[in-house]
Amino acid sequence: MESEEPKPVVLITGCSQGGIGHALARAFADRNCRVVATSRSLSAMSDLQQDPRFYLQELDIVSDQSVQNVVSNVLEKFGCVDVLVNNAGIQCVGPLAEIPLPAMENTFNTNVFGSMRMVQAVVPHMASRKKGKIVNVGSVTVMAPGPWSGVYTASKAALHVITDTLRLELGRFGIDVINVVPGAVRSNIGNSAVASYNRMPEWKLYKPFEAAIRERAHFSQMSRSTPTDVFAKNTVNAVLKKNPPAWFSSGYYSNVMAIMYHLPIFVKDFIIKKVMKG
Repeated sequence: MESEEPKPVVLITGCSQGGIGHALARAFADRNCRVVATSRSLSAMSDLQQDPRFYLQELDIVSDQSVQNVVSNVLEKFGCVDVLVNNAGIQCVGPLAEIPLPAMENTFNTNVFGSMRMVQAVVPHMASRKKGKIVNVGSVTVMAPGPWSGVYTASKAALHVITDTLRLELGRFGIDVINVVPGAVRSNIGNSAVASYNRMPEWKLYKPFEAAIRERAHFSQMSRSTPTDVFAKNTVNAVLKKNPPAWFSSGYYSNVMAIMYHLPIFVKDFIIKKVMKG
């Protein structure tokens, strides 16, 4: 009898309940994968604790030590990492001219350098096996940046460029690199955006725009946002293909934003100002 294909080991960052990472973890498990679900605190994933399909790990992607510990725990337990999903990310809402630089640095450290810490930790192992997949979760806002979320969008734009570059550099080692670009998908990022916004200083120049800026924190969570589990299922199906796409976008607004990307800048600016009250 032929031996069964071993179940792929999938390591996902940012799996707190209510978010995209949590839904991706469930969707990968439904496709018969062994899922390493990670978050800064185990309590944020408590509903997965009794499910044998998940191996839960506390992980802080801004800590070199934490990243090294988790990757070595996973390699010790399973012997491999087949798929890395860099999903962990934070929002940062406010006008660029007044956001404190430490808040910007924190956003880039999480969204960009956190993803790179994970990539650099798993690549030697994947390259030695001549196989692996790295999935970076970008953002549709990169296609048409609007006011009040410049730091977040800039961090995701950096991640898009990194993803495209990694695909060219890592392909020779048998590693696929996929840019997953969510549209408006229902998740807890709206709540965390509001929480971090509440820690911002009072705006000076932008005081009159306070309501519009605050509204931006909730923008992706309107009633027509794509349900998280639908987005996760579609994404997992794309990632697990033998030849996965280089770019996969799904969710409300993803088609609109793809069109916006190709519009002349003055038209794009006009539309965004209308929609975002910028």
